[in-house]
Amino acid sequence: MNRNRIFFSALLLLLPGLQKALAQQPSASDIIAPNATVKEIFTAGVDFLEGAAMSPDGLLYFSDFPNSGGAPFFAGIIWTLNPATKEYKIFRSPSGMSNGLKFDANGDLLACEGANYGGRGITRTTMKTGRSAPVASLYRGRRFNSPNDLTIDRQGRIYFTDPRYLGPETMEQNGMGVYRVDTTGEVHLVAANVAKPNGIVFSPDQKILYVADCDWPGSGNSGGDFEETTVRPTMEGAVYAFDVRQDGSLKLRSKLIDFGSAAGPDGMTVDADGNLYIALGNRVAVYSPQGKLITEIKSPRATNLCFGTGAFRKTLFIVGGKSVYMIETKQEGAQPAWKK
Repeated sequence: MNRNRIFFSALLLLLPGLQKALAQQPSASDIIAPNATVKEIFTAGVDFLEGAAMSPDGLLYFSDFPNSGGAPFFAGIIWTLNPATKEYKIFRSPSGMSNGLKFDANGDLLACEGANYGGRGITRTTMKTGRSAPVASLYRGRRFNSPNDLTIDRQGRIYFTDPRYLGPETMEQNGMGVYRVDTTGEVHLVAANVAKPNGIVFSPDQKILYVADCDWPGSGNSGGDFEETTVRPTMEGAVYAFDVRQDGSLKLRSKLIDFGSAAGPDGMTVDADGNLYIALGNRVAVYSPQGKLITEIKSPRATNLCFGTGAFRKTLFIVGGKSVYMIETKQEGAQPAWKK
């Protein structure tokens, strides 16, 4: 009896904490209002949209590139769209086959330029002048595979993924990895244990870096200069969580979400509470920081996404196929790198 009393006494002491933890788990109604709908706000003579990012002045930028060969061929476009007026225009063409886009602390535009006759590096456009310059073009004297997506920490360091999905160019790197570009311009390989890294985003406190593994159609990698590489099966979809050390290096924390062969995660973003929004082709899946599914947002296409700024901080913008979509949310997006 004494042991039972001790057990139940301990349980009573733990109950408030357990109830609080359960109460903190978000529900679908915490993310999207019941009457919120996905609305198409842009469609034009485009090929394949990717890389959404909103500038400090409230314009949505996104990439457009051919996802196959054939004529007529173009080396990509970066478009701008005013969500309030629906006015749009070409910002740059050719774009160097830009994919992922982000704005840095100065409000300048960073772009991942991919393969398939693109730049195969990271560039920065100074928005006051419109001039672009390379930020990272080589690792150990060799061209990148096809920079796909990027994120920026508060120190100004750039983390980007480098898979290869398209392009006839010879792959000069020995595998597909995640890189960090320091403010000095020095490039470091920080993760080589994700088969085909795609979307990438920090948690709001920047202690965790999330990396999507979209190994579709899949090709395991191994060897060479890629230290600690793990050979993984093809057709894998997953999101990995990495602890970010003070020096900017990474330590694998967990495989946070395992999609197996059911889905290939693409672009990702987070809200202010740390919930993770993942583009999954025909929907956006929202997961808690613990990797628990909260809800899914059906969308005609979804390859990348971002929260807006200013008046659009509670708006989720989704790009996919030939269109841009938006849906109002109850959550604000996490504070962007350029916002002090």
